[in-house]
Amino acid sequence: MPGAVATNETVVTIEVGGPRGPSGTTPRRGGDSGGGAHEVPQRTYVTGMTVALAGILMFFMALASALIVRKGMANDWQNLTAPKILYLNTLILLISSFTLVRSRRNLAHGDIDSFRHWWNITTVLGILFLAGQLIAWRQLAHAGVYLGTSPNSSFFYVFTAAHGLHLLCGVLALIGVAVRPTHKLTRSTATEVISMYWHFMDALWVFIFLLLFLGR
Repeated sequence: MPGAVATNETVVTIEVGGPRGPSGTTPRRGGDSGGGAHEVPQRTYVTGMTVALAGILMFFMALASALIVRKGMANDWQNLTAPKILYLNTLILLISSFTLVRSRRNLAHGDIDSFRHWWNITTVLGILFLAGQLIAWRQLAHAGVYLGTSPNSSFFYVFTAAHGLHLLCGVLALIGVAVRPTHKLTRSTATEVISMYWHFMDALWVFIFLLLFLGR
């Protein structure tokens, strides 16, 4: 028509989310072709626990070095008699390692009921150990032995408190596996990591016991 202006409109379509494949779906990055987020390899948790145990070992070795130095440079060191319940506690903790090994063996054989049975026994033994430590503290307090009574008693309370807190974490982990399913970890990996931690705590307690009461 006269006086009319022809206008060519260009429609631009912008796709959000990157290029699409032939089927119209956006390809995943990083080679993740699965349906979920990228999963951390299970052995990573074992490596992480190994590093954590190394850090815990360094902490307790620092305390042990401080005890040895303090003991050698002072005349006010008083030997501390171990409450008898500590011998029972040590036996309980050692037995818990055997029940934990049996629990994991049952898991490997696919016997879930036996796995849970021995796993729960291990948890109960850990709780009994912690209760025994509190009883030992109470017995020493009744005997007039407190944190500031002597350098030896100070180290006893510090060592047992630090170890008890770490073992409490292990008990909570045992309970966690028993009452709720794991998400990021498989059950096999979870039990392996917790077993590493638990056996380490057992061996550490034996070392602490010998250092405090037999290394005179």
